[in-house]
Amino acid sequence: MSILIAALNLTSADRFAAAPTVVVKDTIDIAGYPTRAGSRALELAPVAQQHAEVVDRLLANGWKINGKANLHELAFGTTGVNHWTGTANNPRFPGLIPGGSSSGSAAAVAAGLSAAGLGTDTGGSVRIPAACCGVFGLKPSYGRVSRAGVMPAESTLDCVGPLARDMPTLTAVMEAICCDFVALQPDAPALANLRLGMVVELNASAAVKHTVEAAIAATDLPLHLVTLPGMEQAYQAGMSIINRESWSACQHLLASGLIGDDVAQRLLAAGQTTDQELALAEQVRTEFSAAVDALLTDCPVLALPTMPDCPVSIENAADTRALLGMTAFVRPFNLSGHPAINIPLLSEDGLPVGLQLVAARGADELLCAVAALIASRIASQIATRNNEQ
Repeated sequence: MSILIAALNLTSADRFAAAPTVVVKDTIDIAGYPTRAGSRALELAPVAQQHAEVVDRLLANGWKINGKANLHELAFGTTGVNHWTGTANNPRFPGLIPGGSSSGSAAAVAAGLSAAGLGTDTGGSVRIPAACCGVFGLKPSYGRVSRAGVMPAESTLDCVGPLARDMPTLTAVMEAICCDFVALQPDAPALANLRLGMVVELNASAAVKHTVEAAIAATDLPLHLVTLPGMEQAYQAGMSIINRESWSACQHLLASGLIGDDVAQRLLAAGQTTDQELALAEQVRTEFSAAVDALLTDCPVLALPTMPDCPVSIENAADTRALLGMTAFVRPFNLSGHPAINIPLLSEDGLPVGLQLVAARGADELLCAVAALIASRIASQIATRNNEQ
């Protein structure tokens, strides 16, 4: 099953012979290679004439691109199951879905095929595969990272974001692809006496709740329990907007008859989105964004699960539309535009669970620094526990 759909060896100069490696999702242009978005309908797509801006920035900053990564077809699904290019194996959790849509990027990073990966996140498509494959994955603030040369050309939700096995690597990718990103130092004043807002009253499984709560408790950070009304409405609004925007971008491909039936049926359903639904979604966007901003004035970072439950098996992932609820806790922050990151955790049964952190729009540096702090404290707690056994 394919993780990388094209092996590349792109560096900007010989001085980067020992450069760190990164795989790039195949919705992001690389000059000289076609961008097919994992779809047979784009099998004959012409080669890209120039790099996407994020690719140019990676090369200019010393990264080596070693592959284009597989994905859920047309980046329009949550499971990563692809009937044309094949479904990427989940390296750390065999038999479970790798998550979508940036499945290949997450799987390549988890497998150690690359130091980092680039994905895109329109409704959780970096954070969901990161959670499924047990790696870190960041959706930056909307508009913080350039989307020039990325499919679809227009989106009010989509963000290019990095995946990595550790926070230093993920932060280094952000420094490369985002011209004004300056990583915070561990002793930065913004981290002193930081209070987390733990979002409660969410419909998550007992295993997920227990794992996330135990991880947060291990950090010893000041904690404030908060509620975030409107999550369900924001999820539905995000669905309405992605449906309309995906229909606009991809409807012309349906005539080829080459789109996988699961994605084709979802696209056809997306085409039924009404102007009234879209207007309501924009109203919800405004209201929900304000509600998140209000919480962040008291707690600079919010914490909640990335997914409501652990990933399902590939055998139980045939119906893409039935599993869209996987994105219930991530899609709202695409709607609002806030940066959000996945921190990988393990349940008591050894299954992947994600801890999601959310910060104010533009506070990507703070978010990454807090994620690094929390990940370090969790790792220290685990090491102490293992030494005592």
